[in-house]
Amino acid sequence: MTILHISDTHGLHGRLGDLPPADVLVHSGDFTNSGTEKEVLDFLNWLIALPHAHKFFVVGNHDLCLWDATGIEDLPPNVHFLQDRGVTIDGVSFFGLGYNHREELIPDDVDVLVTHEPPHEILDFTFDRHWGNLALLRRIEEIKPRYHLFGHAHDCCGTVKINGIIYSNASVLDDYCQLVHKPRLLTL
Repeated sequence: MTILHISDTHGLHGRLGDLPPADVLVHSGDFTNSGTEKEVLDFLNWLIALPHAHKFFVVGNHDLCLWDATGIEDLPPNVHFLQDRGVTIDGVSFFGLGYNHREELIPDDVDVLVTHEPPHEILDFTFDRHWGNLALLRRIEEIKPRYHLFGHAHDCCGTVKINGIIYSNASVLDDYCQLVHKPRLLTL
């Protein structure tokens, strides 16, 4: 299975151009800039039109109007809003944790964890500080997913493997909101 991972588009998703093919596309939040319904609808229309067989997304700190949402009506069956919920595709379990939601919501048997926040001190250093979540890191170390996909720390875009877990920060913007990083293509 191939996963195309993107994050932190901040309303610039339309400028990404043609995206590489993958079985699953995952967006790790901050798809809006101001968190308005208009921005969300623009993102959803773009996401729905993409040719990828399965598309997942979680909210980030900028996606304000969806922070407390439990679902989104009328999404096609291949588009999943992973707000504190999971889905299994071809035997691979995905789970998305909403921004600033409790880490205890993450089940024990997750293959691919999707959050907006990075774990503490893993691809999280930008603007002279670590932005990662220590409680999230502890939960990840406890459940040991195969992959943890996130964003938030724009200038720490990259992939690293630590203790058998692949961590991916797929922020496509830099700290100055310039579109500079490419989406991450991962293979399970």
